[in-house]
Amino acid sequence: MKLISFRYEGNTRIGCVVDDKIIDLNYAYQTMLASQGVIRAKQVAEAFIPADMVGFLQGGEQSINLAKEAIDYFLQNDGPFTYKVVHQMSDVKVMAPILNPGKMICVGHNYREHIMEMGRELPAFPVLFAKYGNTIIGPQDAIPFFQISEQLDYEAELAFVIGKRTRNITQADALNHVAGYTIVNDVSYRDLQRRTPQWLQGKTVEGSAPMGPWLVTGDELKDPSGLEVVLTVNGEERQRSNTKNLVFTVPYLVEFLSNLMTLEPGDVILTGTPGGVGVAREPQMFLKDGDVVRIEIDRIGVLENQVINA
Repeated sequence: MKLISFRYEGNTRIGCVVDDKIIDLNYAYQTMLASQGVIRAKQVAEAFIPADMVGFLQGGEQSINLAKEAIDYFLQNDGPFTYKVVHQMSDVKVMAPILNPGKMICVGHNYREHIMEMGRELPAFPVLFAKYGNTIIGPQDAIPFFQISEQLDYEAELAFVIGKRTRNITQADALNHVAGYTIVNDVSYRDLQRRTPQWLQGKTVEGSAPMGPWLVTGDELKDPSGLEVVLTVNGEERQRSNTKNLVFTVPYLVEFLSNLMTLEPGDVILTGTPGGVGVAREPQMFLKDGDVVRIEIDRIGVLENQVINA
């Protein structure tokens, strides 16, 4: 499934993309339950398929399976329906798929070519840092360029989202704990990032994590290796690599991180960026007002945002 968060008539809800339309999962499930004569269908639906993505993922495989059942019911029935269950993409605002992650963990120096262009050696262990929920914007939002910096940079990244409580998991079982995959642009203020040995201040500025356009579930994308990753700025290719070039793979990262901390449903992990970032180019090439940054990852989709001076 392609799970999506969207805003319609002032309310943020979740859905599934089917044939370029969005099916509201909570309303579809309510409709199915009502047709079955279930008393308090609204309350039951809120428990098993709530209208927020993190709450939905907390339901695990049970909620995923009920959502699939509700989609099948809706596609096989013409209504009439009490709620507006289906939306055209053009009628809603598409939001980042995960709006309120408990944790947002980033991996630095994880593509071989990026490590080389930065003049570093392959790390023995993952380099970790964090972004926070304030950085998240959606695929239809502009990247705000706050004039506290002169070095706004791009980083195309495959991100994965945890689907169940995860602690001390082995690589062999790791992908069973991943809900799905999305795209994140780890926008970085390089001069702020390099003020100190710690990167945090250059990574956590408001609006510096465009995410989307949706979350492709693990049953649809079973193997995150071998995915082509391409980033362009105003149509000019700046980054191209493949997730087969990751130093630390998704299963490795799940094992490594779950030995450090308990991972929870909705936690977002960014797996690192390929070579070609602006700070490493000669001459350096940073983003400016009006630039359009497009990231495409095989089997996931396209994330495109414009930079706007803030």
